[in-house]
Amino acid sequence: MSSRRGSTEVHEFDGMFLGSPAYYKVTSVIGHVFSVDFPARYQDWNATNPLDLFDAPVVKTESTPKAHICRHLSQEARGCGHLVLWLDCDREGENICFEVIECTGFQSRDGKKVYRARFSSVTEKDILKAMNNLVEPNKNEALAVDARQEIDLKVGVAFTRFQTSYFNGKYGNLDSRVISYGPCQTPTLGFCVQRHLQITTFKPEKFWALHPYIIHKGHEVKLEWERHRLFDLDVTQMFRNFVKEDGKLKVIGISEKQETKGRPTGLNTVNLLKVASSALGFGPQLAMQLAERLYTQGFISYPRTESTAYPSSFDYKGTLGALARNPVWGDYVQQLLSDGYHKPRSGTDAGDHPPITPMCSATEDVLGHDAWKLYQYICQHFLGTLAPDCKYTRIKIEFESGGELFHCVGQHVVVKGFTSIMPWLAVTQINIPQFTEGEKIDISRIEVDEGSTRPPDYLSESELISLMEKNGIGTDASIPVHINNICERNYVQVQAGRRLVPTPLGISLIRGYQCIDPDLCLPDIRSFIEHQIALVAKGQADHSLVVEHVIDQFKRKFSYFVKQIENMDALFEAEFSPLSESGRMLSKCGKCLRYMKHINSQPSRLYCGTCEEIYYTPQKGTIKLYKELTCPLDNFELLIFSMPGPEGKSFPFCPYCYNNPPFEGIDNLFGASKTVGAVKLGKGAGMPCFLCPHPTCQHSMISQGVCACPECDGTLVLDPVSAPRWRLYCNMCNCLVSLPEGAHRISTTRDHCPECDSTIIEVDFNKKTTPLKDGATLHVGCILCDELLHSLVEMKHGKSFARNVRHRGRGRGRGRRGRGSKKQQDPKMSFRDF
Repeated sequence: MSSRRGSTEVHEFDGMFLGSPAYYKVTSVIGHVFSVDFPARYQDWNATNPLDLFDAPVVKTESTPKAHICRHLSQEARGCGHLVLWLDCDREGENICFEVIECTGFQSRDGKKVYRARFSSVTEKDILKAMNNLVEPNKNEALAVDARQEIDLKVGVAFTRFQTSYFNGKYGNLDSRVISYGPCQTPTLGFCVQRHLQITTFKPEKFWALHPYIIHKGHEVKLEWERHRLFDLDVTQMFRNFVKEDGKLKVIGISEKQETKGRPTGLNTVNLLKVASSALGFGPQLAMQLAERLYTQGFISYPRTESTAYPSSFDYKGTLGALARNPVWGDYVQQLLSDGYHKPRSGTDAGDHPPITPMCSATEDVLGHDAWKLYQYICQHFLGTLAPDCKYTRIKIEFESGGELFHCVGQHVVVKGFTSIMPWLAVTQINIPQFTEGEKIDISRIEVDEGSTRPPDYLSESELISLMEKNGIGTDASIPVHINNICERNYVQVQAGRRLVPTPLGISLIRGYQCIDPDLCLPDIRSFIEHQIALVAKGQADHSLVVEHVIDQFKRKFSYFVKQIENMDALFEAEFSPLSESGRMLSKCGKCLRYMKHINSQPSRLYCGTCEEIYYTPQKGTIKLYKELTCPLDNFELLIFSMPGPEGKSFPFCPYCYNNPPFEGIDNLFGASKTVGAVKLGKGAGMPCFLCPHPTCQHSMISQGVCACPECDGTLVLDPVSAPRWRLYCNMCNCLVSLPEGAHRISTTRDHCPECDSTIIEVDFNKKTTPLKDGATLHVGCILCDELLHSLVEMKHGKSFARNVRHRGRGRGRGRRGRGSKKQQDPKMSFRDF
């Protein structure tokens, strides 16, 4: 063989091909030859509407123009009669096959044959087998990759450009230059934020556990309770007293069992990345860089593989022989060779490459510290797959005292097996004294241990990789890229233990997607794409139709997202504006009991920094805390809203109920625009207390409603903070009714007028101005039927206010409901009325 340098090396030799003499040229590529992008006219962010990108054409450009791979392949193919493709045996490899065909021009040459070699390892046996069984390249699998590339490009760039353009420069402390979106990247961030929300909303609970201690044959033994733990101290103490009264523990069972801890299967990329993060302290991106360097230097096999099963032709003895003289584990290798290595466990053969294995011996001085740690693990894992299983004896002793069951467990390692070379997986030796069934032992002391349930920890990189693999997000090659992207974009920060803690930006993004369209950040969206692409790969769907269908779905989602972007903006404004601009602490959140900030800029809203929740409030007025009272439904502190002007209404409202009306049939929302058909809850439109039909809450329409409005289908409600100019206002129109001025107190009662069913009110007049005889101040009556009260009320707006005008019912659920006599429609279509 002769070799010469080009863009990549070219090796030439004479040989036989399909039974005839042939002259071979062997060269290589460096990953994908082409990548997809938009034409130049779509590259200007300012000149292109992101929505237009969904219908824009895509072009293929060289991935690494400086390497000149396309020119290299074209030149080397001149004069060749056959092309044999030896790319990775997966979809990406199949796509690169057709990129090579395009560069060499073989697709347009008459009589020039193109062949595909199918192989899963690079042993001599597998290579010869592949050469003797050449097939045609699979166009469908290549088209599936083209489809994914085009979808990811259009969706990712459109959302990224829109988000970045909308938010950049709007907030001074928004520390991310590009606010990117990706069908893989964003669900990856979603996992991190989901765990963050589980932590912040977690409510710890105290528990207690009972632990008797015994001294037996010179050993003190702590026993475990079969109930494990209880969440009631009194009940735990009761069981403790039972055991204490008994005073002895009786041995009621002794079981001995031989256990086996199986050796690992072959090492694939995902497992290597998980171990690198959890045990070696390397992020996925660095781990892959180190692995690729070890591969190109010839120390390990190809590091991008999904397989955990070794091919049948794998040369175990040869690989062991290469490690036999290593100063660190050479003795262990010699022992495996002399005693006979064990056949590895059967794993999964993905058909791409064999598991990652060492190829030759190396030392730390040669590799450097970080690369050595990774190489050392790869060697230990490989040796562990050929070592015996770990075997140990597990002894469980069961006790009974006072009707309660306890136990202790001992472990004795019989065969260390693979744990000799992988000591971090070793079984812990637990020594316990010998017991005899039926014997009774005095209890030396009884302890009740107190603890609290704890929230889960933030996701580690290792856990995140597992979630991504489980949900089909990314490939062994792209998983490190997606995790690195969310770190570089400042969506998450890697903290102690390589835990991924989402930043305010990352949390705001995911919460924004959840508010607008949860699909955008759920792993299901990637599953949907992958399912469509799999149909293309199998030849069951047309490539262009699948791309058109998926792009159309995302185009609709994008249009809706653009229209609803203010929902995400509200989260950004609350999080990133300085405190002087983003509001002041006002009231407590009913979920976390922390103070929420009131942001007065339009649209007015409350923001809970702990729960990352936005609660819109009534607009264009002032908001204050209402006597530190709380809503009986959700524990949120009530607020009082006052409209501007001398005739402006004031009413209490619960932030949570206002945004999430708890009762069906609330179809007249305060602050909603008057539109035909159902009114949709939006910013500044919701359910205040004067629309609430809660039967017992002292602030609801049921308690504060007095009578039906004379001008509309609403209810006249007592204004709770209008003293000393007491008044009623309609909960639907602008009707105001003045009550006796100067009264110390006016309040509603639980009694109703027998004539008109209006609420009886109680008035405490001022001593100096009381209209009552003999200086009395307290008077109870109906404002419609009581002569005195009726003479003292005055309607400020609308028609004349007379006793005989429309005073049937008070909007309290009996008679006319105060909002129209027709049957209320159930907007949620529940079975309430069936």
